[in-house]
Amino acid sequence: MLPVLRGLPSLPPYTLARSLAMGKPKAKKKPTKAGEGETSATGGGSEDAIGRDKQGNVTIKILAKPGAKHNGVTNVGVEGVGVQVAAPPTEGEANQELVRFLASVIGVRKSDVSLVRGSRARQKVVAVSGTTEAVVREKLSAEARQSGD
Repeated sequence: MLPVLRGLPSLPPYTLARSLAMGKPKAKKKPTKAGEGETSATGGGSEDAIGRDKQGNVTIKILAKPGAKHNGVTNVGVEGVGVQVAAPPTEGEANQELVRFLASVIGVRKSDVSLVRGSRARQKVVAVSGTTEAVVREKLSAEARQSGD
């Protein structure tokens, strides 16, 4: 039988031992109002799909749609930039095609565009060097309007 420890609640032995081993229980977080302090699913915490990273590169949250009939920008929204890619999602072909397509739309070299996150997911983050957020936003929006026609 375990000795009774003064000042501790009377709990079953396994619960008492577990609580002593794990330390103080963490306080529960209070529920927040909708949209308050939330971060997006694609990472970052930024409220916009186009931003800057610590190195000064323009970052773009991409919602990729591989296997499409042709390449195109479907929409530029807060959650991300929808991009149709005319390559299958196998062996990185869609990622290579995405980088090539974005470089041609934005007007930079292919080496200035790199996939930062999401190589095996549809939600990706791409970094673009040598340009500004305003230029990227304008060129992607123009491509979305042109693809929508």
